[in-house]
Amino acid sequence: MKERNETPLERADRNFSELLQELRVIQTGVQFLFAFLLTLAFTSRFPSLDTVQRATYVTTLLLAVLAAALLMAPAAVHRVLFQMGAKRELVQISSRLAGYGMAALVLALTGSVLLVVDVTLDRGSGIAAAAGTFVVCAGLWAVLPWLLRRSLVTRRAVPEEEREPAGPGRSR
Repeated sequence: MKERNETPLERADRNFSELLQELRVIQTGVQFLFAFLLTLAFTSRFPSLDTVQRATYVTTLLLAVLAAALLMAPAAVHRVLFQMGAKRELVQISSRLAGYGMAALVLALTGSVLLVVDVTLDRGSGIAAAAGTFVVCAGLWAVLPWLLRRSLVTRRAVPEEEREPAGPGRSR
């Protein structure tokens, strides 16, 4: 692996900048989800929801709020720690907050799908659709990155001259 020629502070600056870019992408989705959930309570069909649907709605709304709060927290932490020489710590805590925010988001997305499919079709379909949503998000957001990381760690443990050629084209 070719190392970057950067100081620890430059690396922390770059890492924080990259994290903020990632959060900008995620935040838009959270905002749309939250807005959607807020409007549901004011629709004409909302009073006809049963107890389970109402509990799903409230839980999902609160998970969306939690996701938004966790994903916005790095900006607030940065404001408080600004010019205190704590960039490395800021990157570490912000990365954790982003991870927790994404965990809350996957649960909020799952709850939203459960609620909508339950109301439009039936409870069993809602549970199946919610389970599918959870599996897809968990797979793409947690399992896939974990597998890639594991593959990279394993690959880096093997000296380059002993590695198998990469990909379909067999070139690196």
